[in-house]
Amino acid sequence: MTVSTATRLDPRRHAYRDDLAAESLRDIVSAPRYIAPEPAQVRVASTPLRRAPQATLGYETELVAGEIFDIYDRKYGFAWGQARRDGYVGYCADEALGPMLPPATHRVHDLRAFLYPAASMKATPLGFLPYGAEIAVLDEEKGYASTPLGHVYARHLRPLAERPDDPVAEAERFLGVPYLWGGKSSLGLDCSGLVQTVCSACGIIAPRDSDMQERELGLPLPFPSDFSLLPRGALLFWPGHVALSQGDGRMIHATAHSMTVISEPIEPALRRIEQQGPGLRTLRLLPGAGSRLPGM
Repeated sequence: MTVSTATRLDPRRHAYRDDLAAESLRDIVSAPRYIAPEPAQVRVASTPLRRAPQATLGYETELVAGEIFDIYDRKYGFAWGQARRDGYVGYCADEALGPMLPPATHRVHDLRAFLYPAASMKATPLGFLPYGAEIAVLDEEKGYASTPLGHVYARHLRPLAERPDDPVAEAERFLGVPYLWGGKSSLGLDCSGLVQTVCSACGIIAPRDSDMQERELGLPLPFPSDFSLLPRGALLFWPGHVALSQGDGRMIHATAHSMTVISEPIEPALRRIEQQGPGLRTLRLLPGAGSRLPGM
Protein backbone atom coordinates (compact mmCIF):
# COMPACT_ATOMS: atom_id res chain seq x y z
CA MET A 1 0.00 0.00 0.00
CA THR A 2 1.18 3.51 -0.79
CA VAL A 3 0.06 6.91 0.44
CA SER A 4 -0.47 9.24 -2.54
CA THR A 5 0.13 12.49 -0.74
CA ALA A 6 3.23 14.50 0.13
CA THR A 7 2.19 14.53 3.79
CA ARG A 8 2.28 11.18 5.54
CA LEU A 9 -1.08 10.37 7.05
CA ASP A 10 -1.16 9.85 10.81
CA PRO A 11 -2.17 6.19 11.27
CA ARG A 12 -3.71 7.10 14.62
CA ARG A 13 -6.44 9.03 12.79
CA HIS A 14 -6.57 7.47 9.31
CA ALA A 15 -7.88 3.94 8.86
CA TYR A 16 -5.46 2.19 6.53
CA ARG A 17 -3.31 -0.93 6.67
CA ASP A 18 -1.21 -2.83 4.13
CA ASP A 19 -4.20 -4.99 3.19
CA LEU A 20 -7.09 -2.48 3.23
CA ALA A 21 -8.19 1.08 3.78
CA ALA A 22 -11.35 2.96 4.64
CA GLU A 23 -13.50 3.80 1.64
CA SER A 24 -13.12 7.49 2.58
CA LEU A 25 -9.40 7.22 1.79
CA ARG A 26 -9.83 5.82 -1.74
CA ASP A 27 -8.43 8.97 -3.41
CA ILE A 28 -5.65 9.38 -0.84
CA VAL A 29 -4.06 5.95 -0.36
CA SER A 30 -3.53 3.01 -2.69
CA ALA A 31 -4.74 -0.23 -1.09
CA PRO A 32 -5.75 -3.73 -2.31
CA ARG A 33 -9.32 -3.05 -1.17
CA TYR A 34 -11.47 -0.31 0.32
CA ILE A 35 -14.10 -0.99 2.95
CA ALA A 36 -17.21 0.96 3.83
CA PRO A 37 -17.67 1.43 7.59
CA GLU A 38 -19.95 -0.82 9.62
CA PRO A 39 -21.12 1.31 12.55
CA ALA A 40 -21.34 -0.31 15.98
CA GLN A 41 -21.72 1.05 19.46
CA VAL A 42 -19.87 0.38 22.73
CA ARG A 43 -22.15 -1.64 25.03
CA VAL A 44 -19.85 -1.90 28.07
CA ALA A 45 -18.62 0.74 30.53
CA SER A 46 -15.37 1.12 28.62
CA THR A 47 -13.07 -0.88 26.40
CA PRO A 48 -9.42 -0.30 25.43
CA LEU A 49 -8.34 0.47 21.89
CA ARG A 50 -5.03 -1.22 21.01
CA ARG A 51 -2.58 -0.90 18.12
CA ALA A 52 -2.79 -4.63 17.31
CA PRO A 53 -5.23 -7.49 18.04
CA GLN A 54 -3.45 -8.61 21.20
CA ALA A 55 -5.05 -8.37 24.64
CA THR A 56 -1.63 -8.15 26.31
CA LEU A 57 -0.81 -4.82 24.65
CA GLY A 58 -1.27 -1.57 26.54
CA TYR A 59 -3.99 0.94 25.81
CA GLU A 60 -3.63 3.40 22.96
CA THR A 61 -6.87 5.01 24.10
CA GLU A 62 -10.21 3.95 25.52
CA LEU A 63 -13.79 3.97 24.26
CA VAL A 64 -16.62 4.58 26.73
CA ALA A 65 -20.21 3.35 26.68
CA GLY A 66 -22.26 4.77 23.85
CA GLU A 67 -19.35 5.72 21.60
CA ILE A 68 -19.79 4.85 17.93
CA PHE A 69 -17.03 2.75 16.38
CA ASP A 70 -16.83 2.30 12.61
CA ILE A 71 -15.65 -1.24 11.91
CA TYR A 72 -13.54 -2.07 8.83
CA ASP A 73 -12.36 -5.57 9.74
CA ARG A 74 -12.79 -8.33 12.31
CA LYS A 75 -10.25 -10.95 13.34
CA TYR A 76 -9.11 -12.92 16.40
CA GLY A 77 -12.03 -11.62 18.49
CA PHE A 78 -11.14 -7.99 17.74
CA ALA A 79 -12.74 -5.31 15.61
CA TRP A 80 -10.43 -2.95 13.73
CA GLY A 81 -11.84 0.45 12.98
CA GLN A 82 -12.13 4.09 13.91
CA ALA A 83 -13.81 5.91 16.80
CA ARG A 84 -16.26 8.38 15.38
CA ARG A 85 -15.89 10.86 18.25
CA ASP A 86 -12.20 11.65 17.77
CA GLY A 87 -11.17 9.58 14.74
CA TYR A 88 -8.78 7.33 16.66
CA VAL A 89 -7.94 4.05 14.89
CA GLY A 90 -7.23 0.72 16.53
CA TYR A 91 -8.43 -2.69 17.67
CA CYS A 92 -11.02 -3.22 20.38
CA ALA A 93 -12.71 -6.36 21.70
CA ASP A 94 -15.51 -7.32 19.32
CA GLU A 95 -17.64 -8.48 22.26
CA ALA A 96 -17.66 -4.93 23.66
CA LEU A 97 -19.58 -3.72 20.60
CA GLY A 98 -23.15 -4.19 19.48
CA PRO A 99 -25.72 -2.86 17.01
CA MET A 100 -26.52 0.82 17.02
CA LEU A 101 -28.65 2.03 19.93
CA PRO A 102 -31.36 4.69 19.77
CA PRO A 103 -29.86 8.19 19.45
CA ALA A 104 -28.45 9.47 22.73
CA THR A 105 -30.43 12.08 24.65
CA HIS A 106 -28.43 12.31 27.88
CA ARG A 107 -24.89 12.19 29.21
CA VAL A 108 -23.58 10.78 32.50
CA HIS A 109 -22.73 13.81 34.64
CA ASP A 110 -21.44 12.08 37.78
CA LEU A 111 -18.13 10.23 37.77
CA ARG A 112 -20.01 6.93 37.56
CA ALA A 113 -23.63 5.81 37.40
CA PHE A 114 -24.72 2.27 38.20
CA LEU A 115 -26.85 0.36 35.72
CA TYR A 116 -29.70 -1.62 37.30
CA PRO A 117 -32.04 -4.26 35.85
CA ALA A 118 -34.98 -2.46 37.45
CA ALA A 119 -35.84 0.94 38.94
CA SER A 120 -34.57 0.00 42.40
CA MET A 121 -31.40 0.74 44.30
CA LYS A 122 -31.71 -2.71 45.91
CA ALA A 123 -31.36 -4.51 42.60
CA THR A 124 -27.97 -6.07 41.82
CA PRO A 125 -26.19 -3.70 39.42
CA LEU A 126 -25.59 -4.87 35.88
CA GLY A 127 -22.52 -2.64 35.68
CA PHE A 128 -21.98 1.09 35.42
CA LEU A 129 -21.66 3.97 32.98
CA PRO A 130 -18.65 6.30 33.32
CA TYR A 131 -18.63 10.09 33.22
CA GLY A 132 -19.32 11.36 29.73
CA ALA A 133 -21.07 8.23 28.46
CA GLU A 134 -23.98 9.17 26.19
CA ILE A 135 -27.21 7.17 26.31
CA ALA A 136 -30.85 7.37 25.21
CA VAL A 137 -33.41 7.86 27.96
CA LEU A 138 -36.55 5.99 26.90
CA ASP A 139 -38.71 6.54 29.98
CA GLU A 140 -38.50 7.45 33.66
CA GLU A 141 -39.83 5.49 36.62
CA LYS A 142 -39.46 6.15 40.35
CA GLY A 143 -36.56 8.54 39.76
CA TYR A 144 -34.73 6.14 37.47
CA ALA A 145 -34.14 6.62 33.75
CA SER A 146 -34.84 3.62 31.56
CA THR A 147 -32.13 3.21 28.90
CA PRO A 148 -31.31 0.48 26.35
CA LEU A 149 -28.59 -0.79 28.69
CA GLY A 150 -30.53 -0.69 31.97
CA HIS A 151 -31.94 1.68 34.57
CA VAL A 152 -29.86 4.64 35.77
CA TYR A 153 -30.60 6.97 38.67
CA ALA A 154 -31.91 9.97 36.74
CA ARG A 155 -30.02 12.61 38.73
CA HIS A 156 -26.73 11.13 37.50
CA LEU A 157 -27.67 12.20 33.95
CA ARG A 158 -27.96 15.54 32.15
CA PRO A 159 -29.60 16.29 28.77
CA LEU A 160 -27.05 16.52 25.97
CA ALA A 161 -27.94 20.17 25.41
CA GLU A 162 -27.17 20.99 29.06
CA ARG A 163 -23.40 21.32 29.18
CA PRO A 164 -21.04 22.61 31.88
CA ASP A 165 -19.04 25.66 30.80
CA ASP A 166 -15.83 25.28 32.82
CA PRO A 167 -13.50 22.42 31.78
CA VAL A 168 -11.23 23.15 34.75
CA ALA A 169 -14.09 22.69 37.23
CA GLU A 170 -14.92 19.41 35.50
CA ALA A 171 -11.29 18.29 35.73
CA GLU A 172 -11.27 19.10 39.46
CA ARG A 173 -13.99 16.51 39.97
CA PHE A 174 -11.42 13.89 38.91
CA LEU A 175 -8.95 14.74 41.68
CA GLY A 176 -7.59 11.50 43.13
CA VAL A 177 -8.64 9.33 40.16
CA PRO A 178 -5.80 6.92 39.30
CA TYR A 179 -3.46 7.56 36.38
CA LEU A 180 -3.89 5.03 33.57
CA TRP A 181 -1.87 5.22 30.36
CA GLY A 182 -4.36 5.48 27.49
CA GLY A 183 -7.34 5.68 29.82
CA LYS A 184 -10.13 8.22 29.57
CA SER A 185 -12.74 6.98 32.05
CA SER A 186 -13.38 7.84 35.68
CA LEU A 187 -11.68 4.58 36.71
CA GLY A 188 -8.38 5.85 35.33
CA LEU A 189 -7.05 8.23 32.71
CA ASP A 190 -3.90 9.85 31.41
CA CYS A 191 -3.04 13.52 30.99
CA SER A 192 -4.49 14.04 27.52
CA GLY A 193 -7.41 11.74 28.29
CA LEU A 194 -8.38 14.04 31.16
CA VAL A 195 -8.19 17.11 28.91
CA GLN A 196 -10.17 15.48 26.11
CA THR A 197 -12.83 14.12 28.48
CA VAL A 198 -13.57 17.41 30.24
CA CYS A 199 -13.44 19.38 26.99
CA SER A 200 -15.91 16.99 25.40
CA ALA A 201 -18.28 17.40 28.35
CA CYS A 202 -18.18 21.17 27.79
CA GLY A 203 -18.79 20.90 24.06
CA ILE A 204 -15.18 21.62 23.06
CA ILE A 205 -13.82 19.32 20.35
CA ALA A 206 -10.42 18.05 21.48
CA PRO A 207 -8.14 15.49 19.81
CA ARG A 208 -6.93 12.53 21.84
CA ASP A 209 -3.16 12.77 22.30
CA SER A 210 -1.11 15.57 23.82
CA ASP A 211 0.88 16.24 20.63
CA MET A 212 -2.40 16.66 18.72
CA GLN A 213 -3.77 18.95 21.43
CA GLU A 214 -0.59 21.01 21.38
CA ARG A 215 -1.07 21.66 17.67
CA GLU A 216 -4.84 21.96 17.43
CA LEU A 217 -6.59 22.77 20.70
CA GLY A 218 -7.22 26.40 21.62
CA LEU A 219 -5.06 29.38 20.73
CA PRO A 220 -1.34 30.10 21.32
CA LEU A 221 -0.54 31.93 24.53
CA PRO A 222 2.67 33.81 25.41
CA PHE A 223 4.73 32.71 28.38
CA PRO A 224 3.97 34.85 31.45
CA SER A 225 6.46 36.78 33.53
CA ASP A 226 4.73 35.26 36.57
CA PHE A 227 2.81 31.98 36.40
CA SER A 228 0.36 33.24 39.00
CA LEU A 229 -0.98 35.36 36.11
CA LEU A 230 -1.62 32.36 33.86
CA PRO A 231 -5.38 32.34 33.22
CA ARG A 232 -7.70 29.56 34.23
CA GLY A 233 -8.20 27.29 31.23
CA ALA A 234 -4.68 27.65 29.86
CA LEU A 235 -3.04 24.45 28.67
CA LEU A 236 0.59 23.73 29.58
CA PHE A 237 2.49 21.38 27.26
CA TRP A 238 5.69 19.45 27.72
CA PRO A 239 6.83 16.80 25.23
CA GLY A 240 4.31 14.01 25.87
CA HIS A 241 2.44 15.74 28.69
CA VAL A 242 -0.31 18.32 29.24
CA ALA A 243 -1.81 20.09 32.26
CA LEU A 244 -4.64 22.58 32.81
CA SER A 245 -4.15 25.89 34.59
CA GLN A 246 -6.58 26.44 37.46
CA GLY A 247 -5.58 30.08 37.80
CA ASP A 248 -3.79 31.64 40.79
CA GLY A 249 -0.59 29.77 39.96
CA ARG A 250 -1.97 26.22 40.19
CA MET A 251 -2.48 23.45 37.67
CA ILE A 252 -4.32 20.13 37.53
CA HIS A 253 -3.14 17.09 35.61
CA ALA A 254 -3.12 13.30 35.50
CA THR A 255 0.49 12.49 36.19
CA ALA A 256 2.70 9.44 36.53
CA HIS A 257 4.56 11.39 39.26
CA SER A 258 1.79 10.54 41.72
CA MET A 259 -0.12 8.05 39.54
CA THR A 260 -3.25 10.12 40.18
CA VAL A 261 -4.96 13.32 39.10
CA ILE A 262 -3.50 16.08 41.29
CA SER A 263 -3.57 19.84 41.74
CA GLU A 264 -0.27 21.53 42.53
CA PRO A 265 1.50 24.90 42.31
CA ILE A 266 2.87 25.49 38.83
CA GLU A 267 6.31 26.93 39.67
CA PRO A 268 7.56 23.98 41.82
CA ALA A 269 6.11 21.54 39.29
CA LEU A 270 8.03 23.25 36.47
CA ARG A 271 11.28 22.87 38.40
CA ARG A 272 10.59 19.22 39.25
CA ILE A 273 9.71 18.29 35.66
CA GLU A 274 12.75 20.13 34.25
CA GLN A 275 14.98 18.05 36.54
CA GLN A 276 13.53 14.89 34.97
CA GLY A 277 13.54 15.86 31.29
CA PRO A 278 12.52 18.57 28.79
CA GLY A 279 10.91 21.70 30.20
CA LEU A 280 7.65 23.44 29.41
CA ARG A 281 7.34 23.93 25.65
CA THR A 282 3.98 25.49 24.77
CA LEU A 283 1.05 27.36 26.28
CA ARG A 284 -2.40 27.49 24.70
CA LEU A 285 -5.76 28.87 25.84
CA LEU A 286 -8.96 26.84 25.64
CA PRO A 287 -11.90 28.40 23.76
CA GLY A 288 -13.96 30.55 26.10
CA ALA A 289 -11.32 30.50 28.84
CA GLY A 290 -10.29 33.55 30.88
CA SER A 291 -9.79 36.77 28.95
CA ARG A 292 -6.94 38.01 31.15
CA LEU A 293 -3.71 37.29 29.30
CA PRO A 294 -0.51 36.79 31.28
CA GLY A 295 1.84 39.70 31.76
CA MET A 296 5.03 39.65 29.72
